[in-house]
Amino acid sequence: MDARSEAGDRLTALGTQLLEVHIWLREMLEDLQEGIDDYFDGRGLPPRDLRAHCLSFCTALTRHHTGEDRGAFPAIAEEFPELRQVLSDLRTDHNQLDWLMGNLQKLLESLPEEPDPATAAKVREEVGALSAIMQTHFIYEEKKLISVLNSMDVPEWRERRPDFLLTDEDEPRPSPR
Repeated sequence: MDARSEAGDRLTALGTQLLEVHIWLREMLEDLQEGIDDYFDGRGLPPRDLRAHCLSFCTALTRHHTGEDRGAFPAIAEEFPELRQVLSDLRTDHNQLDWLMGNLQKLLESLPEEPDPATAAKVREEVGALSAIMQTHFIYEEKKLISVLNSMDVPEWRERRPDFLLTDEDEPRPSPR
């Protein structure tokens, strides 16, 4: 469904759009994991390209979670106060994912030009942890919020696609301060 279709259709599909963004982010992380595996198997991208790929993924996931924390979650909490604990748990996951992304970025910053087994083990462990937390976070969020989002009518979201539903195909916007 086109996210910019009729307002009523768009509002009905907010939960579906969230799922589509999660699929896109899962694919981005899978591509990064494959790039890392290829590098350590001696047939992949140079370290600078892996760092750029990681930065692209981390920026997308951060934009998504910041959009949820600043926009979606307050709107959900206002309309569904019984979900405040769920939203708090999801924010905790966001903080943990931020920390894991920072660790991964630091590891990739120090990648040697020639792959070595010790570095490979550390990087694969870190990306594996990031993937596991992100997957469980998305599953929990989808289970708890898709139907809620599909039921909501947020006037600002009719005029402008909310940040937590943006992908690379959408126009970038400056972050709210």
